[in-house]
Amino acid sequence: MSLKARPIAKTKHKDIVPAFGGGPYLARLSTRSALASDLKILLASVSEKLQEEECRRMILEENCLAKTSESSRRRAWEDLSARYLLRPSHPLFQSFLAEWSNHMVEPEKSLTLYCLWALNDRLVAHLGSKYLFPRLRQAPSPLGADDVVACLFAEREGHPELAKWSQETTATVSRKYLASIRDFGLAKGVYSKVSVRPALYAAPARLLVRALRLANTKDLQIVHSPWFRLIGLDSHEVIDALSELSRQGKLGFRMQADVVELDLEVGQP
Repeated sequence: MSLKARPIAKTKHKDIVPAFGGGPYLARLSTRSALASDLKILLASVSEKLQEEECRRMILEENCLAKTSESSRRRAWEDLSARYLLRPSHPLFQSFLAEWSNHMVEPEKSLTLYCLWALNDRLVAHLGSKYLFPRLRQAPSPLGADDVVACLFAEREGHPELAKWSQETTATVSRKYLASIRDFGLAKGVYSKVSVRPALYAAPARLLVRALRLANTKDLQIVHSPWFRLIGLDSHEVIDALSELSRQGKLGFRMQADVVELDLEVGQP
């Protein structure tokens, strides 16, 4: 079963992809983790042609997450929708739906969900590209909450909102971030975690391309984008990665000098 997306709606909102926007860092992780397991259960429960408000109905009315009270169901909806949008009318979620399929192997599925989470959260995107990326390159590399705290502390000048966080909030965000990336397959371990470098998969790579296009990024800029660090690729590796996916028939890609042909519909069902 796959989720089919409607054509992506046009929008004038410059921050339609929060990771690329200019908003503040949010401390969503100070209360709960990325809730990856709940998200997978929800997406496995919805219909093939996902309708507006269907995710909300499945959580609040159908109780697909098996919560024990109305308040816990409502909290689950609020937390999941904040992290993953869950609205087919939203262009970023539409881009995700264009790639999502329950027929994907589990590591590809998890990495695609991770990309949606990161693209919808500037803090997660920053940690993914600045803190996690070099550790993915050196995997297995130790991951520690103290190092995440240090990474956040270094960002305080450019993000004064971080200075307003209490030490407890910063520490909790750091711990829950590490627990979350483990749930997405980018780390392993319970008390002592190490990074896991992901393989090259088509769906998360195409989702990043779609998100960059939503931000009006030209294809020539896309093939050199540092945002592919979210899936463990440095900017100078993107061309080779897209070429390999093209060879596999997962997308269409050709580049000659500064002329780029990038077709995401090749190989799509």
